[in-house]
Amino acid sequence: MTSPEIASLSWGQMKIKGSNTTYKDCKVWPGGSRTWDWRETGTEHSPGVQPADVKEVVEKGVQTLVIGRGMSEALKVPSSTVEYLKKHGIDVRVLQTEQAVKEYNALVAQGVRVGGVFHSTC
Repeated sequence: MTSPEIASLSWGQMKIKGSNTTYKDCKVWPGGSRTWDWRETGTEHSPGVQPADVKEVVEKGVQTLVIGRGMSEALKVPSSTVEYLKKHGIDVRVLQTEQAVKEYNALVAQGVRVGGVFHSTC
């Protein structure tokens, strides 16, 4: 199963190839995607993306996880989350969301089992 390409990104809107849903924030993995609802884990811009936010994508068997921190990089990623991913043998890339989408799609094109969590606003 391959990771779906991100078809488009604009402020507050993301579309995933093969899905009719328009996301604000989303999680993507080989074979699927869904809304990333921060309320599920109590995530806020600070301290940011928690291990609980990426656990679901990790469990999908990704080799690399790309984290989009928002258009203005307002979303933080604490070292505990990066350490959690590395402990699970996952290469992690933390970038501004537009750059993160480009990186994610490049990895998809290379056939990497890539996942992502993306914040499409601030």
